[in-house]
Amino acid sequence: MIPTRFLPVLLLMLLGSCAGTPVSSTHYLLPADSSPATLAAGKPSRVLVVRPLQLAEFLNGEGIVLQLDDITLNQATGSRWAEQPALMLQRGLRQRLANRLPDVEVLDATTRAAGDLQLLVELSSFQGTYNGEAIAAGQWQLRDENGQVTMQHDFRAITRLGSDGYPALVRALGRSWDQVASDIAAEIAASQ
Repeated sequence: MIPTRFLPVLLLMLLGSCAGTPVSSTHYLLPADSSPATLAAGKPSRVLVVRPLQLAEFLNGEGIVLQLDDITLNQATGSRWAEQPALMLQRGLRQRLANRLPDVEVLDATTRAAGDLQLLVELSSFQGTYNGEAIAAGQWQLRDENGQVTMQHDFRAITRLGSDGYPALVRALGRSWDQVASDIAAEIAASQ
């Protein structure tokens, strides 16, 4: 029998040992583009600069986001992005656009900043949903060499998850991002 005066100390020790137990986490990368690259016939005719993406605050954390119901979001603690989401998504979009626009040189803002077409993307959703979907939604705009907006569109790409779990969610988010890139590339190609 433990004397009652030691119970608070024992309880604190027990809680302290639980708090010190490390939580294992799995890190995920955005999957590579699922579309094959298209080869350019010659020298690119235009330059497109993909500016840094603007993400809703809840999306730019380490944890992968799940929408639990129509109003509740949860950022996972054990399933995390391997790098900052804004950087990962910008690089993924640039690569996807380069694959779809063979006559356009697609660069990031650190390479070129002025005198080219500028693509600005705002993401309001990039998460799994309670009904088994992966959604990428937001708005993009294209600015010309003078900074004037030439195109502006909302986007919403939804992919059904093939199975349960974070690997399936990350793959479905990659396919949704593929669709966003395809839609943007189609609009840019049609405007040239």
